[in-house]
Amino acid sequence: MLKKIKPIRLVIVLAIIAALCFFIWQSFKPKTEQPQYITEEVVRGNLENTVLATGTLGASKSLSVGAQVSGQVKHMYVQLGDQVKRGQIIAKIDSVTQANALDNSAASIKSLLAQRVQQEAQLNEANSEYKRQKSMFAQDATSRSNYEAADAKYKTAVAQLKVIDAQIEQAHLSESTARINLNYTKIIAPMDGTIVAIVTNEGQTVNSNQTTPTIVKLAQLDQMTIKAQVSEADIMKIEKGQQVYFTTLGDDKKRYATLRQVEPAPDSISSDSSTSSNSAVYYNALFDVPNSDQKLRINMTAQVYIVLSAVKDALLIPSTALSNRGPKHSDNTTTSKNTKETLPNKATKLELTPAQKELLQSGQASLSMVRVLVDNTPQIQQVLIGMNNRISAQVLAGLNEGDQVIIADSNDSSAANAKASNNRKRNTPPPMGM
Repeated sequence: MLKKIKPIRLVIVLAIIAALCFFIWQSFKPKTEQPQYITEEVVRGNLENTVLATGTLGASKSLSVGAQVSGQVKHMYVQLGDQVKRGQIIAKIDSVTQANALDNSAASIKSLLAQRVQQEAQLNEANSEYKRQKSMFAQDATSRSNYEAADAKYKTAVAQLKVIDAQIEQAHLSESTARINLNYTKIIAPMDGTIVAIVTNEGQTVNSNQTTPTIVKLAQLDQMTIKAQVSEADIMKIEKGQQVYFTTLGDDKKRYATLRQVEPAPDSISSDSSTSSNSAVYYNALFDVPNSDQKLRINMTAQVYIVLSAVKDALLIPSTALSNRGPKHSDNTTTSKNTKETLPNKATKLELTPAQKELLQSGQASLSMVRVLVDNTPQIQQVLIGMNNRISAQVLAGLNEGDQVIIADSNDSSAANAKASNNRKRNTPPPMGM
């Protein structure tokens, strides 16, 4: 026979069961999720508004040094990369043909000079006969026919002498041309520069009768010219005199210069074929940079930044933190999407100074809204924004250095990479070819 359980023990058992049930319920009870925010600190820094372009490096001045006479290249006096001075001999073409032409011209001049001496003698003889016949005709001692024949012979001798003089002058011109052609067999550097290409090798025959053959290409590399291709969407923003800087694929060092020229037409205008209306149009912006260390080379690709405007030591926030108005709200409060927390629906209104109002009226500034985290509580704040390059924005009024502005809620599907993406944009230059 079982003994009856005492009432006190029953109470203890029931208390233990109740405590266990309470513990289990507390363990599995849904916890109130505290709101989390992705924030960025208001910092001081420099801000630029730039136009991006891809540029190609070229020599400030380059020439194709060609041959003006035909013949075989007998000797090449330079090698690729050599520095040459103006007037220095670069190559020598076989000069036998040109030397023979000069000798023929000289011999022709000698022959014509001898003919002139002979013709002068004939002229003197004709002149004497003419004078004698003229004197006799005046005394009726000779016939008119003899007088007229002497006169005609004298005039013929004078004309013949003039013909020979013209032939001598022509022969001198031929001699001068032959001498110039002989000098052309020496290829001379027309300017100081660097040999950047050797087109014709030693022993090769060139023919100048059809086209001017290129022997070498000469360029001045102490100063480089960069031709930046600017899209038609940005070309109206840039102008001569603006500051510009660039980096190259092999060197991220920034090199600064001043925009020298904006070409009025794209390169496609020089092409006979019509450009498709669907193809992009680019205009060339030119600027020069010193290259004393010779590190910049022809046809390098440059990432070019044309500075439209810039500010220094300004208060900066991410552009993603800006909003034209606060979050959606009800009559008195704004409820977060995934939490029960309520936000004040009225932003702190910004009191503008007369100078700030003038900036606003002139379009140099704009009003916007940001959310600021204060004691883990979001507050909507009106701010005055100056320059905004879509990555960072300049705060003219409404925030202080060190304030935490909210970019997004942590449970926002698009906010997971917001802060990291913003940091990448602010710290990393855009890729080549943008």
